[in-house]
Amino acid sequence: MTSKTIIRTEGLSKRYPGVLALNSVDFDLTPGEVHVLFGENGAGKSTLISMLAGANTPSDGTIYVGENKVGFDSVADAQSHGIYTVFQEFSLIPTLTVAQNIFLGWEPKIGPFIDHRAMRKRAKEMFDELEFDIDPSEITAHLSRAQQQMVEITKAFHGDLSVLILDEPTASLTDREVDHLFGFIETLKARGVGIVYISHRMQEFARIADRITVLRDGARIGTVTMAETDDHALVEMMTGRAISAIYPEIHKGDGDVLLRVEKLRTAGIKDCSFEIRSGEVLGIAGLVGSGKSRLFRTIMGLTTRIGGRVTLAGRDITRSTTREIIHAGVYYLSPDRKHEGLDLVKASQDNLALNPVMDRFKEKISGWVNWNAVAAKTEAVADKVELTEAYRKKLVSQLSGGNQQKVLFGKAFGQDVDIYIFDEPTVGVDIGTRAALYRLIKDLAESGKAVVVISSDLPEVMNLSHRLIVLAHGRITAELSGDEMREDQILKHFFDESGTTA
Repeated sequence: MTSKTIIRTEGLSKRYPGVLALNSVDFDLTPGEVHVLFGENGAGKSTLISMLAGANTPSDGTIYVGENKVGFDSVADAQSHGIYTVFQEFSLIPTLTVAQNIFLGWEPKIGPFIDHRAMRKRAKEMFDELEFDIDPSEITAHLSRAQQQMVEITKAFHGDLSVLILDEPTASLTDREVDHLFGFIETLKARGVGIVYISHRMQEFARIADRITVLRDGARIGTVTMAETDDHALVEMMTGRAISAIYPEIHKGDGDVLLRVEKLRTAGIKDCSFEIRSGEVLGIAGLVGSGKSRLFRTIMGLTTRIGGRVTLAGRDITRSTTREIIHAGVYYLSPDRKHEGLDLVKASQDNLALNPVMDRFKEKISGWVNWNAVAAKTEAVADKVELTEAYRKKLVSQLSGGNQQKVLFGKAFGQDVDIYIFDEPTVGVDIGTRAALYRLIKDLAESGKAVVVISSDLPEVMNLSHRLIVLAHGRITAELSGDEMREDQILKHFFDESGTTA
């Protein structure tokens, strides 16, 4: 190993009771490079970075900073060595101002009192240097997720930053915010900062990655340069399967129209008209901010409708409540599983047993619940979504993103509906778990259900859909099928200003 290595590990392992979370992993980072950690949920990525960040201690192995062997006692200890981490779950205090969060524990003082003016001034200087447009006086809770991420990154510049670890940094960012982040990463690289980058989004790697280390089941499978690899090779390294095995072939049924939308309008949505048929997968594509989620949230009664009409199996549901629409046979899976989809303080099996399941086993008059039947049903649903038995009694908050998404999918099977709307169904989910969720979509469509897949992941909607609707600027700009569903054709309509109401 050269003296240019900023940080490296030798034989790093982490054991928990009954689990080897990380198995003798060698890893290194050099100045001015982006080194991607890639692997399925549970592969060991988070365990590895938690030890590099000082949040966890290894069971075996060694960490070197430069040529010096180190043992971090805490996150602050790692930071004193120039290693800063922006975790997927931010550490900001929402009720404090931006400046207060940045200088928490580092407050400038005049005598015994905090110098708030100096703190705001220094925060503004730091933002200007990093080209972040944020008001230091703003309450942190009022910021977008991208801005909060920028505040987390800014906190790293108190010390001598040499390593920045970013955990799923683009999971909730718009395309413009992603561009800004990548531009910032290039600036850091030019300064000689090494960046450890975790993401499931392979399409990002070509833009920023220098090297990629693939982990599987806690072990290092290999390290490759971006120039010598491609998506197919990375997927095979990560899962042991070819990428062609990830997307199933879904046979299309010749079904009737189940849902008809006519000239639907709301804030940001203009005169959208289309149909959904049984036995088909309808893909919805568009840039972040195109209106693709808002369109279906309006159909579900989650966003106020201004005009237009929605009919389900010939019955007008335009003014129906969300609960009425669900009971009528339409299920909507939210992209925000933590705030709209799951109860994080309940076990997985309890989430699966929420009202749609229990209502099926409730006495009409007494309200008595057949708990044995509920338990049997939730077990069957957990089996269906391939949720490992060991995770069924765990709190949802303790599960990986992929397993949380399996629980969210499981809730959709609590009642038998005709239309399933999956909004960003695989956000933050690894390839292996995606394959399991895609098989569920295949089963639904081939059983005669209508499935809508709303996704910012273009390969996902291209490979799953029988028909594809593209949105731009709140309008439907194209409806494509068959050979028309090519990437060049789809991308052309992402930026179409004219739109169509077909």
